[in-house]
Amino acid sequence: MKSSGAAPRILLDTPFLLPTLGISVSGAIQEGIEIFAETESEIYHSRFSILESLWVAARTVDDRAFDDEGFGPGLRSIVEGGRYRQVEEDSEIFREAFRLFRRGHKDMIDNILYATAARLGLALLTVDDELRKFVLAKRLKDVFISVKDLVALAREFREARDNNSSQSRS
Repeated sequence: MKSSGAAPRILLDTPFLLPTLGISVSGAIQEGIEIFAETESEIYHSRFSILESLWVAARTVDDRAFDDEGFGPGLRSIVEGGRYRQVEEDSEIFREAFRLFRRGHKDMIDNILYATAARLGLALLTVDDELRKFVLAKRLKDVFISVKDLVALAREFREARDNNSSQSRS
């Protein structure tokens, strides 16, 4: 994804919501979360990612990866805190998600997230290579942003901020 100078509008795939809910993640997901503030991104979530997060929580509730005390406040933070914006899916998004299903991608939550990003002009932050490969193989619109792209954007924002700061002192 190329930078246009404006803060990116990013729809989060479900794994990027999990740490806020007290569910441990690692690797690229954790790295992506840590650099959001540096990019001044507008962060969006889908109610369907909340549903998928509940499924993950139900599977991990007895594991060390789940923080029972952090789950409620994290859920409130996502849904009511104001940092995350909830997308509003319309019937066309659901129709497109079903078309993706019929074309061969069987994960309906991923289909909804992709269709949402494409329709609303959002970048979809995901580490789901299967979805990305499917979309590209079908020659559909590339709406994806990777953690690597996010790191590059954070560097650009830091450099622009530093340049503005040094110019204002001159």
